[in-house]
Amino acid sequence: MSRRTETLTSGGLRLALHTLADGVGRPLLLLHGLGEHAPTERPSWTSVWPGPVLALDFTGHGESDVPVGGGYMPESLMADVDAVLTAKGPCTIVGRGLGAWVGLLISGARPELVHGVVLADGSGLAGGGPQPPSPYVEVLPAGITATPDPFALLELSRDVRPPDYALDFVRFAIEGSTLEHPIIVSARIRPDWLLAVAAELDVLDLTLAEAIARLAALP
Repeated sequence: MSRRTETLTSGGLRLALHTLADGVGRPLLLLHGLGEHAPTERPSWTSVWPGPVLALDFTGHGESDVPVGGGYMPESLMADVDAVLTAKGPCTIVGRGLGAWVGLLISGARPELVHGVVLADGSGLAGGGPQPPSPYVEVLPAGITATPDPFALLELSRDVRPPDYALDFVRFAIEGSTLEHPIIVSARIRPDWLLAVAAELDVLDLTLAEAIARLAALP
């Protein structure tokens, strides 16, 4: 099927949500990496998924709106995903890079609506590391409307990702989810926050194909 696009809103901004495949059952929601956008076609590794396959363009990426003057935080992108969950109901999430970090956050914030999350390799996985970066002032041109927004690339590549903050969301997800193992780590590159997540007893370590097959088999 050809990709279909619908518009949602988050914080007054328009978000592009793409349907890559139809199906019956729980949707699979794909979250892209930093500076990327939703795929134009269904990835081959989703072929075992029986339900719809959806892909979101984060704010400042792809076909979604660009805010004036930046101000990007992973928590604001978490609100983008929350808008999808509100519109579509419970979803299983696969996040790449930045999308993996956002996917972890939303799995802890909305465990009743995230029916499993897979954390995969991709752009922006490490962010700015576990410690605050040195202060900086960056001047970018005004009136940017193209994507990816340079403010997004700058700000989201420097956001702090402490392992203990990540583990708070792991525990929220585990406590609130109906799944025995709601978080699966598939990424091979593992910054400090992801090493801490993968070390938790109730977090699984599987390949992407294994993770999708496991979650597709769940009711």
